[in-house]
Amino acid sequence: MRQLKLIRKKTSRYSHPRICQNGDCISLEFPNGDIQSQMLISDPNHLALSYTRAMTAFPFFHHEPQHIVMIGLGGGSMVKWCYQNQPHAEITVIEINPHVISSREQFHIPADDHRLRVIEGDGADYVASTKDSPEVLLVDGFDTYGQSPQLCSQAFYKNCYRALAPDGLMVANLCGSENQGSIDNIRNAFHGRTVIAIPDDGENQVVFAFKGKRSQGETLPAEELSEKLRDYVLIPVQVQ
Repeated sequence: MRQLKLIRKKTSRYSHPRICQNGDCISLEFPNGDIQSQMLISDPNHLALSYTRAMTAFPFFHHEPQHIVMIGLGGGSMVKWCYQNQPHAEITVIEINPHVISSREQFHIPADDHRLRVIEGDGADYVASTKDSPEVLLVDGFDTYGQSPQLCSQAFYKNCYRALAPDGLMVANLCGSENQGSIDNIRNAFHGRTVIAIPDDGENQVVFAFKGKRSQGETLPAEELSEKLRDYVLIPVQVQ
């Protein structure tokens, strides 16, 4: 396991997420009722939300990364998927809200071990200072008010580019009225090398941003790439 510098902890000023159960489905919700994560009790590793399926299409572009970093833990859907489906990868998760971290057992998130570490800290601080050089960086940081401003600025995305390994890939989940500004910031930071995937529900936009040599699928025509991603994640995905 890489040596990880302890990230400055924040005071506990963050809201407690609500955990709600409806039949076989358990949800992590913001205080305003917006759903952050969902899990099927009968199948805890199933990716219940379409945007998480789109984000976990990263192996189509980058095979078998050795180190995956996630900004935002939520209910741990993608953490569990990576832990199960990327057995050779070390996984580091940065989560700013201690109350979210304290809910990990309820969502069947594995305990920290030689492959997995969940750290309480600020994702923007992490990418600004880390020397870990992950091959894949998944950014999914939201709070009650939407996407955290410090996780969608031009400076943040430039730090993501710097932090990645030379052949690295960033995958960012966007959902809100400021999507185009974030997309513009990502394109500027990654020299225009982006693919935007919109899952079937149309509420989220998932941006794949590339560093280093051209990867599989990056230059495919949009229609062909949409078909390949649909076959890969088993949901309709529109590519822009």
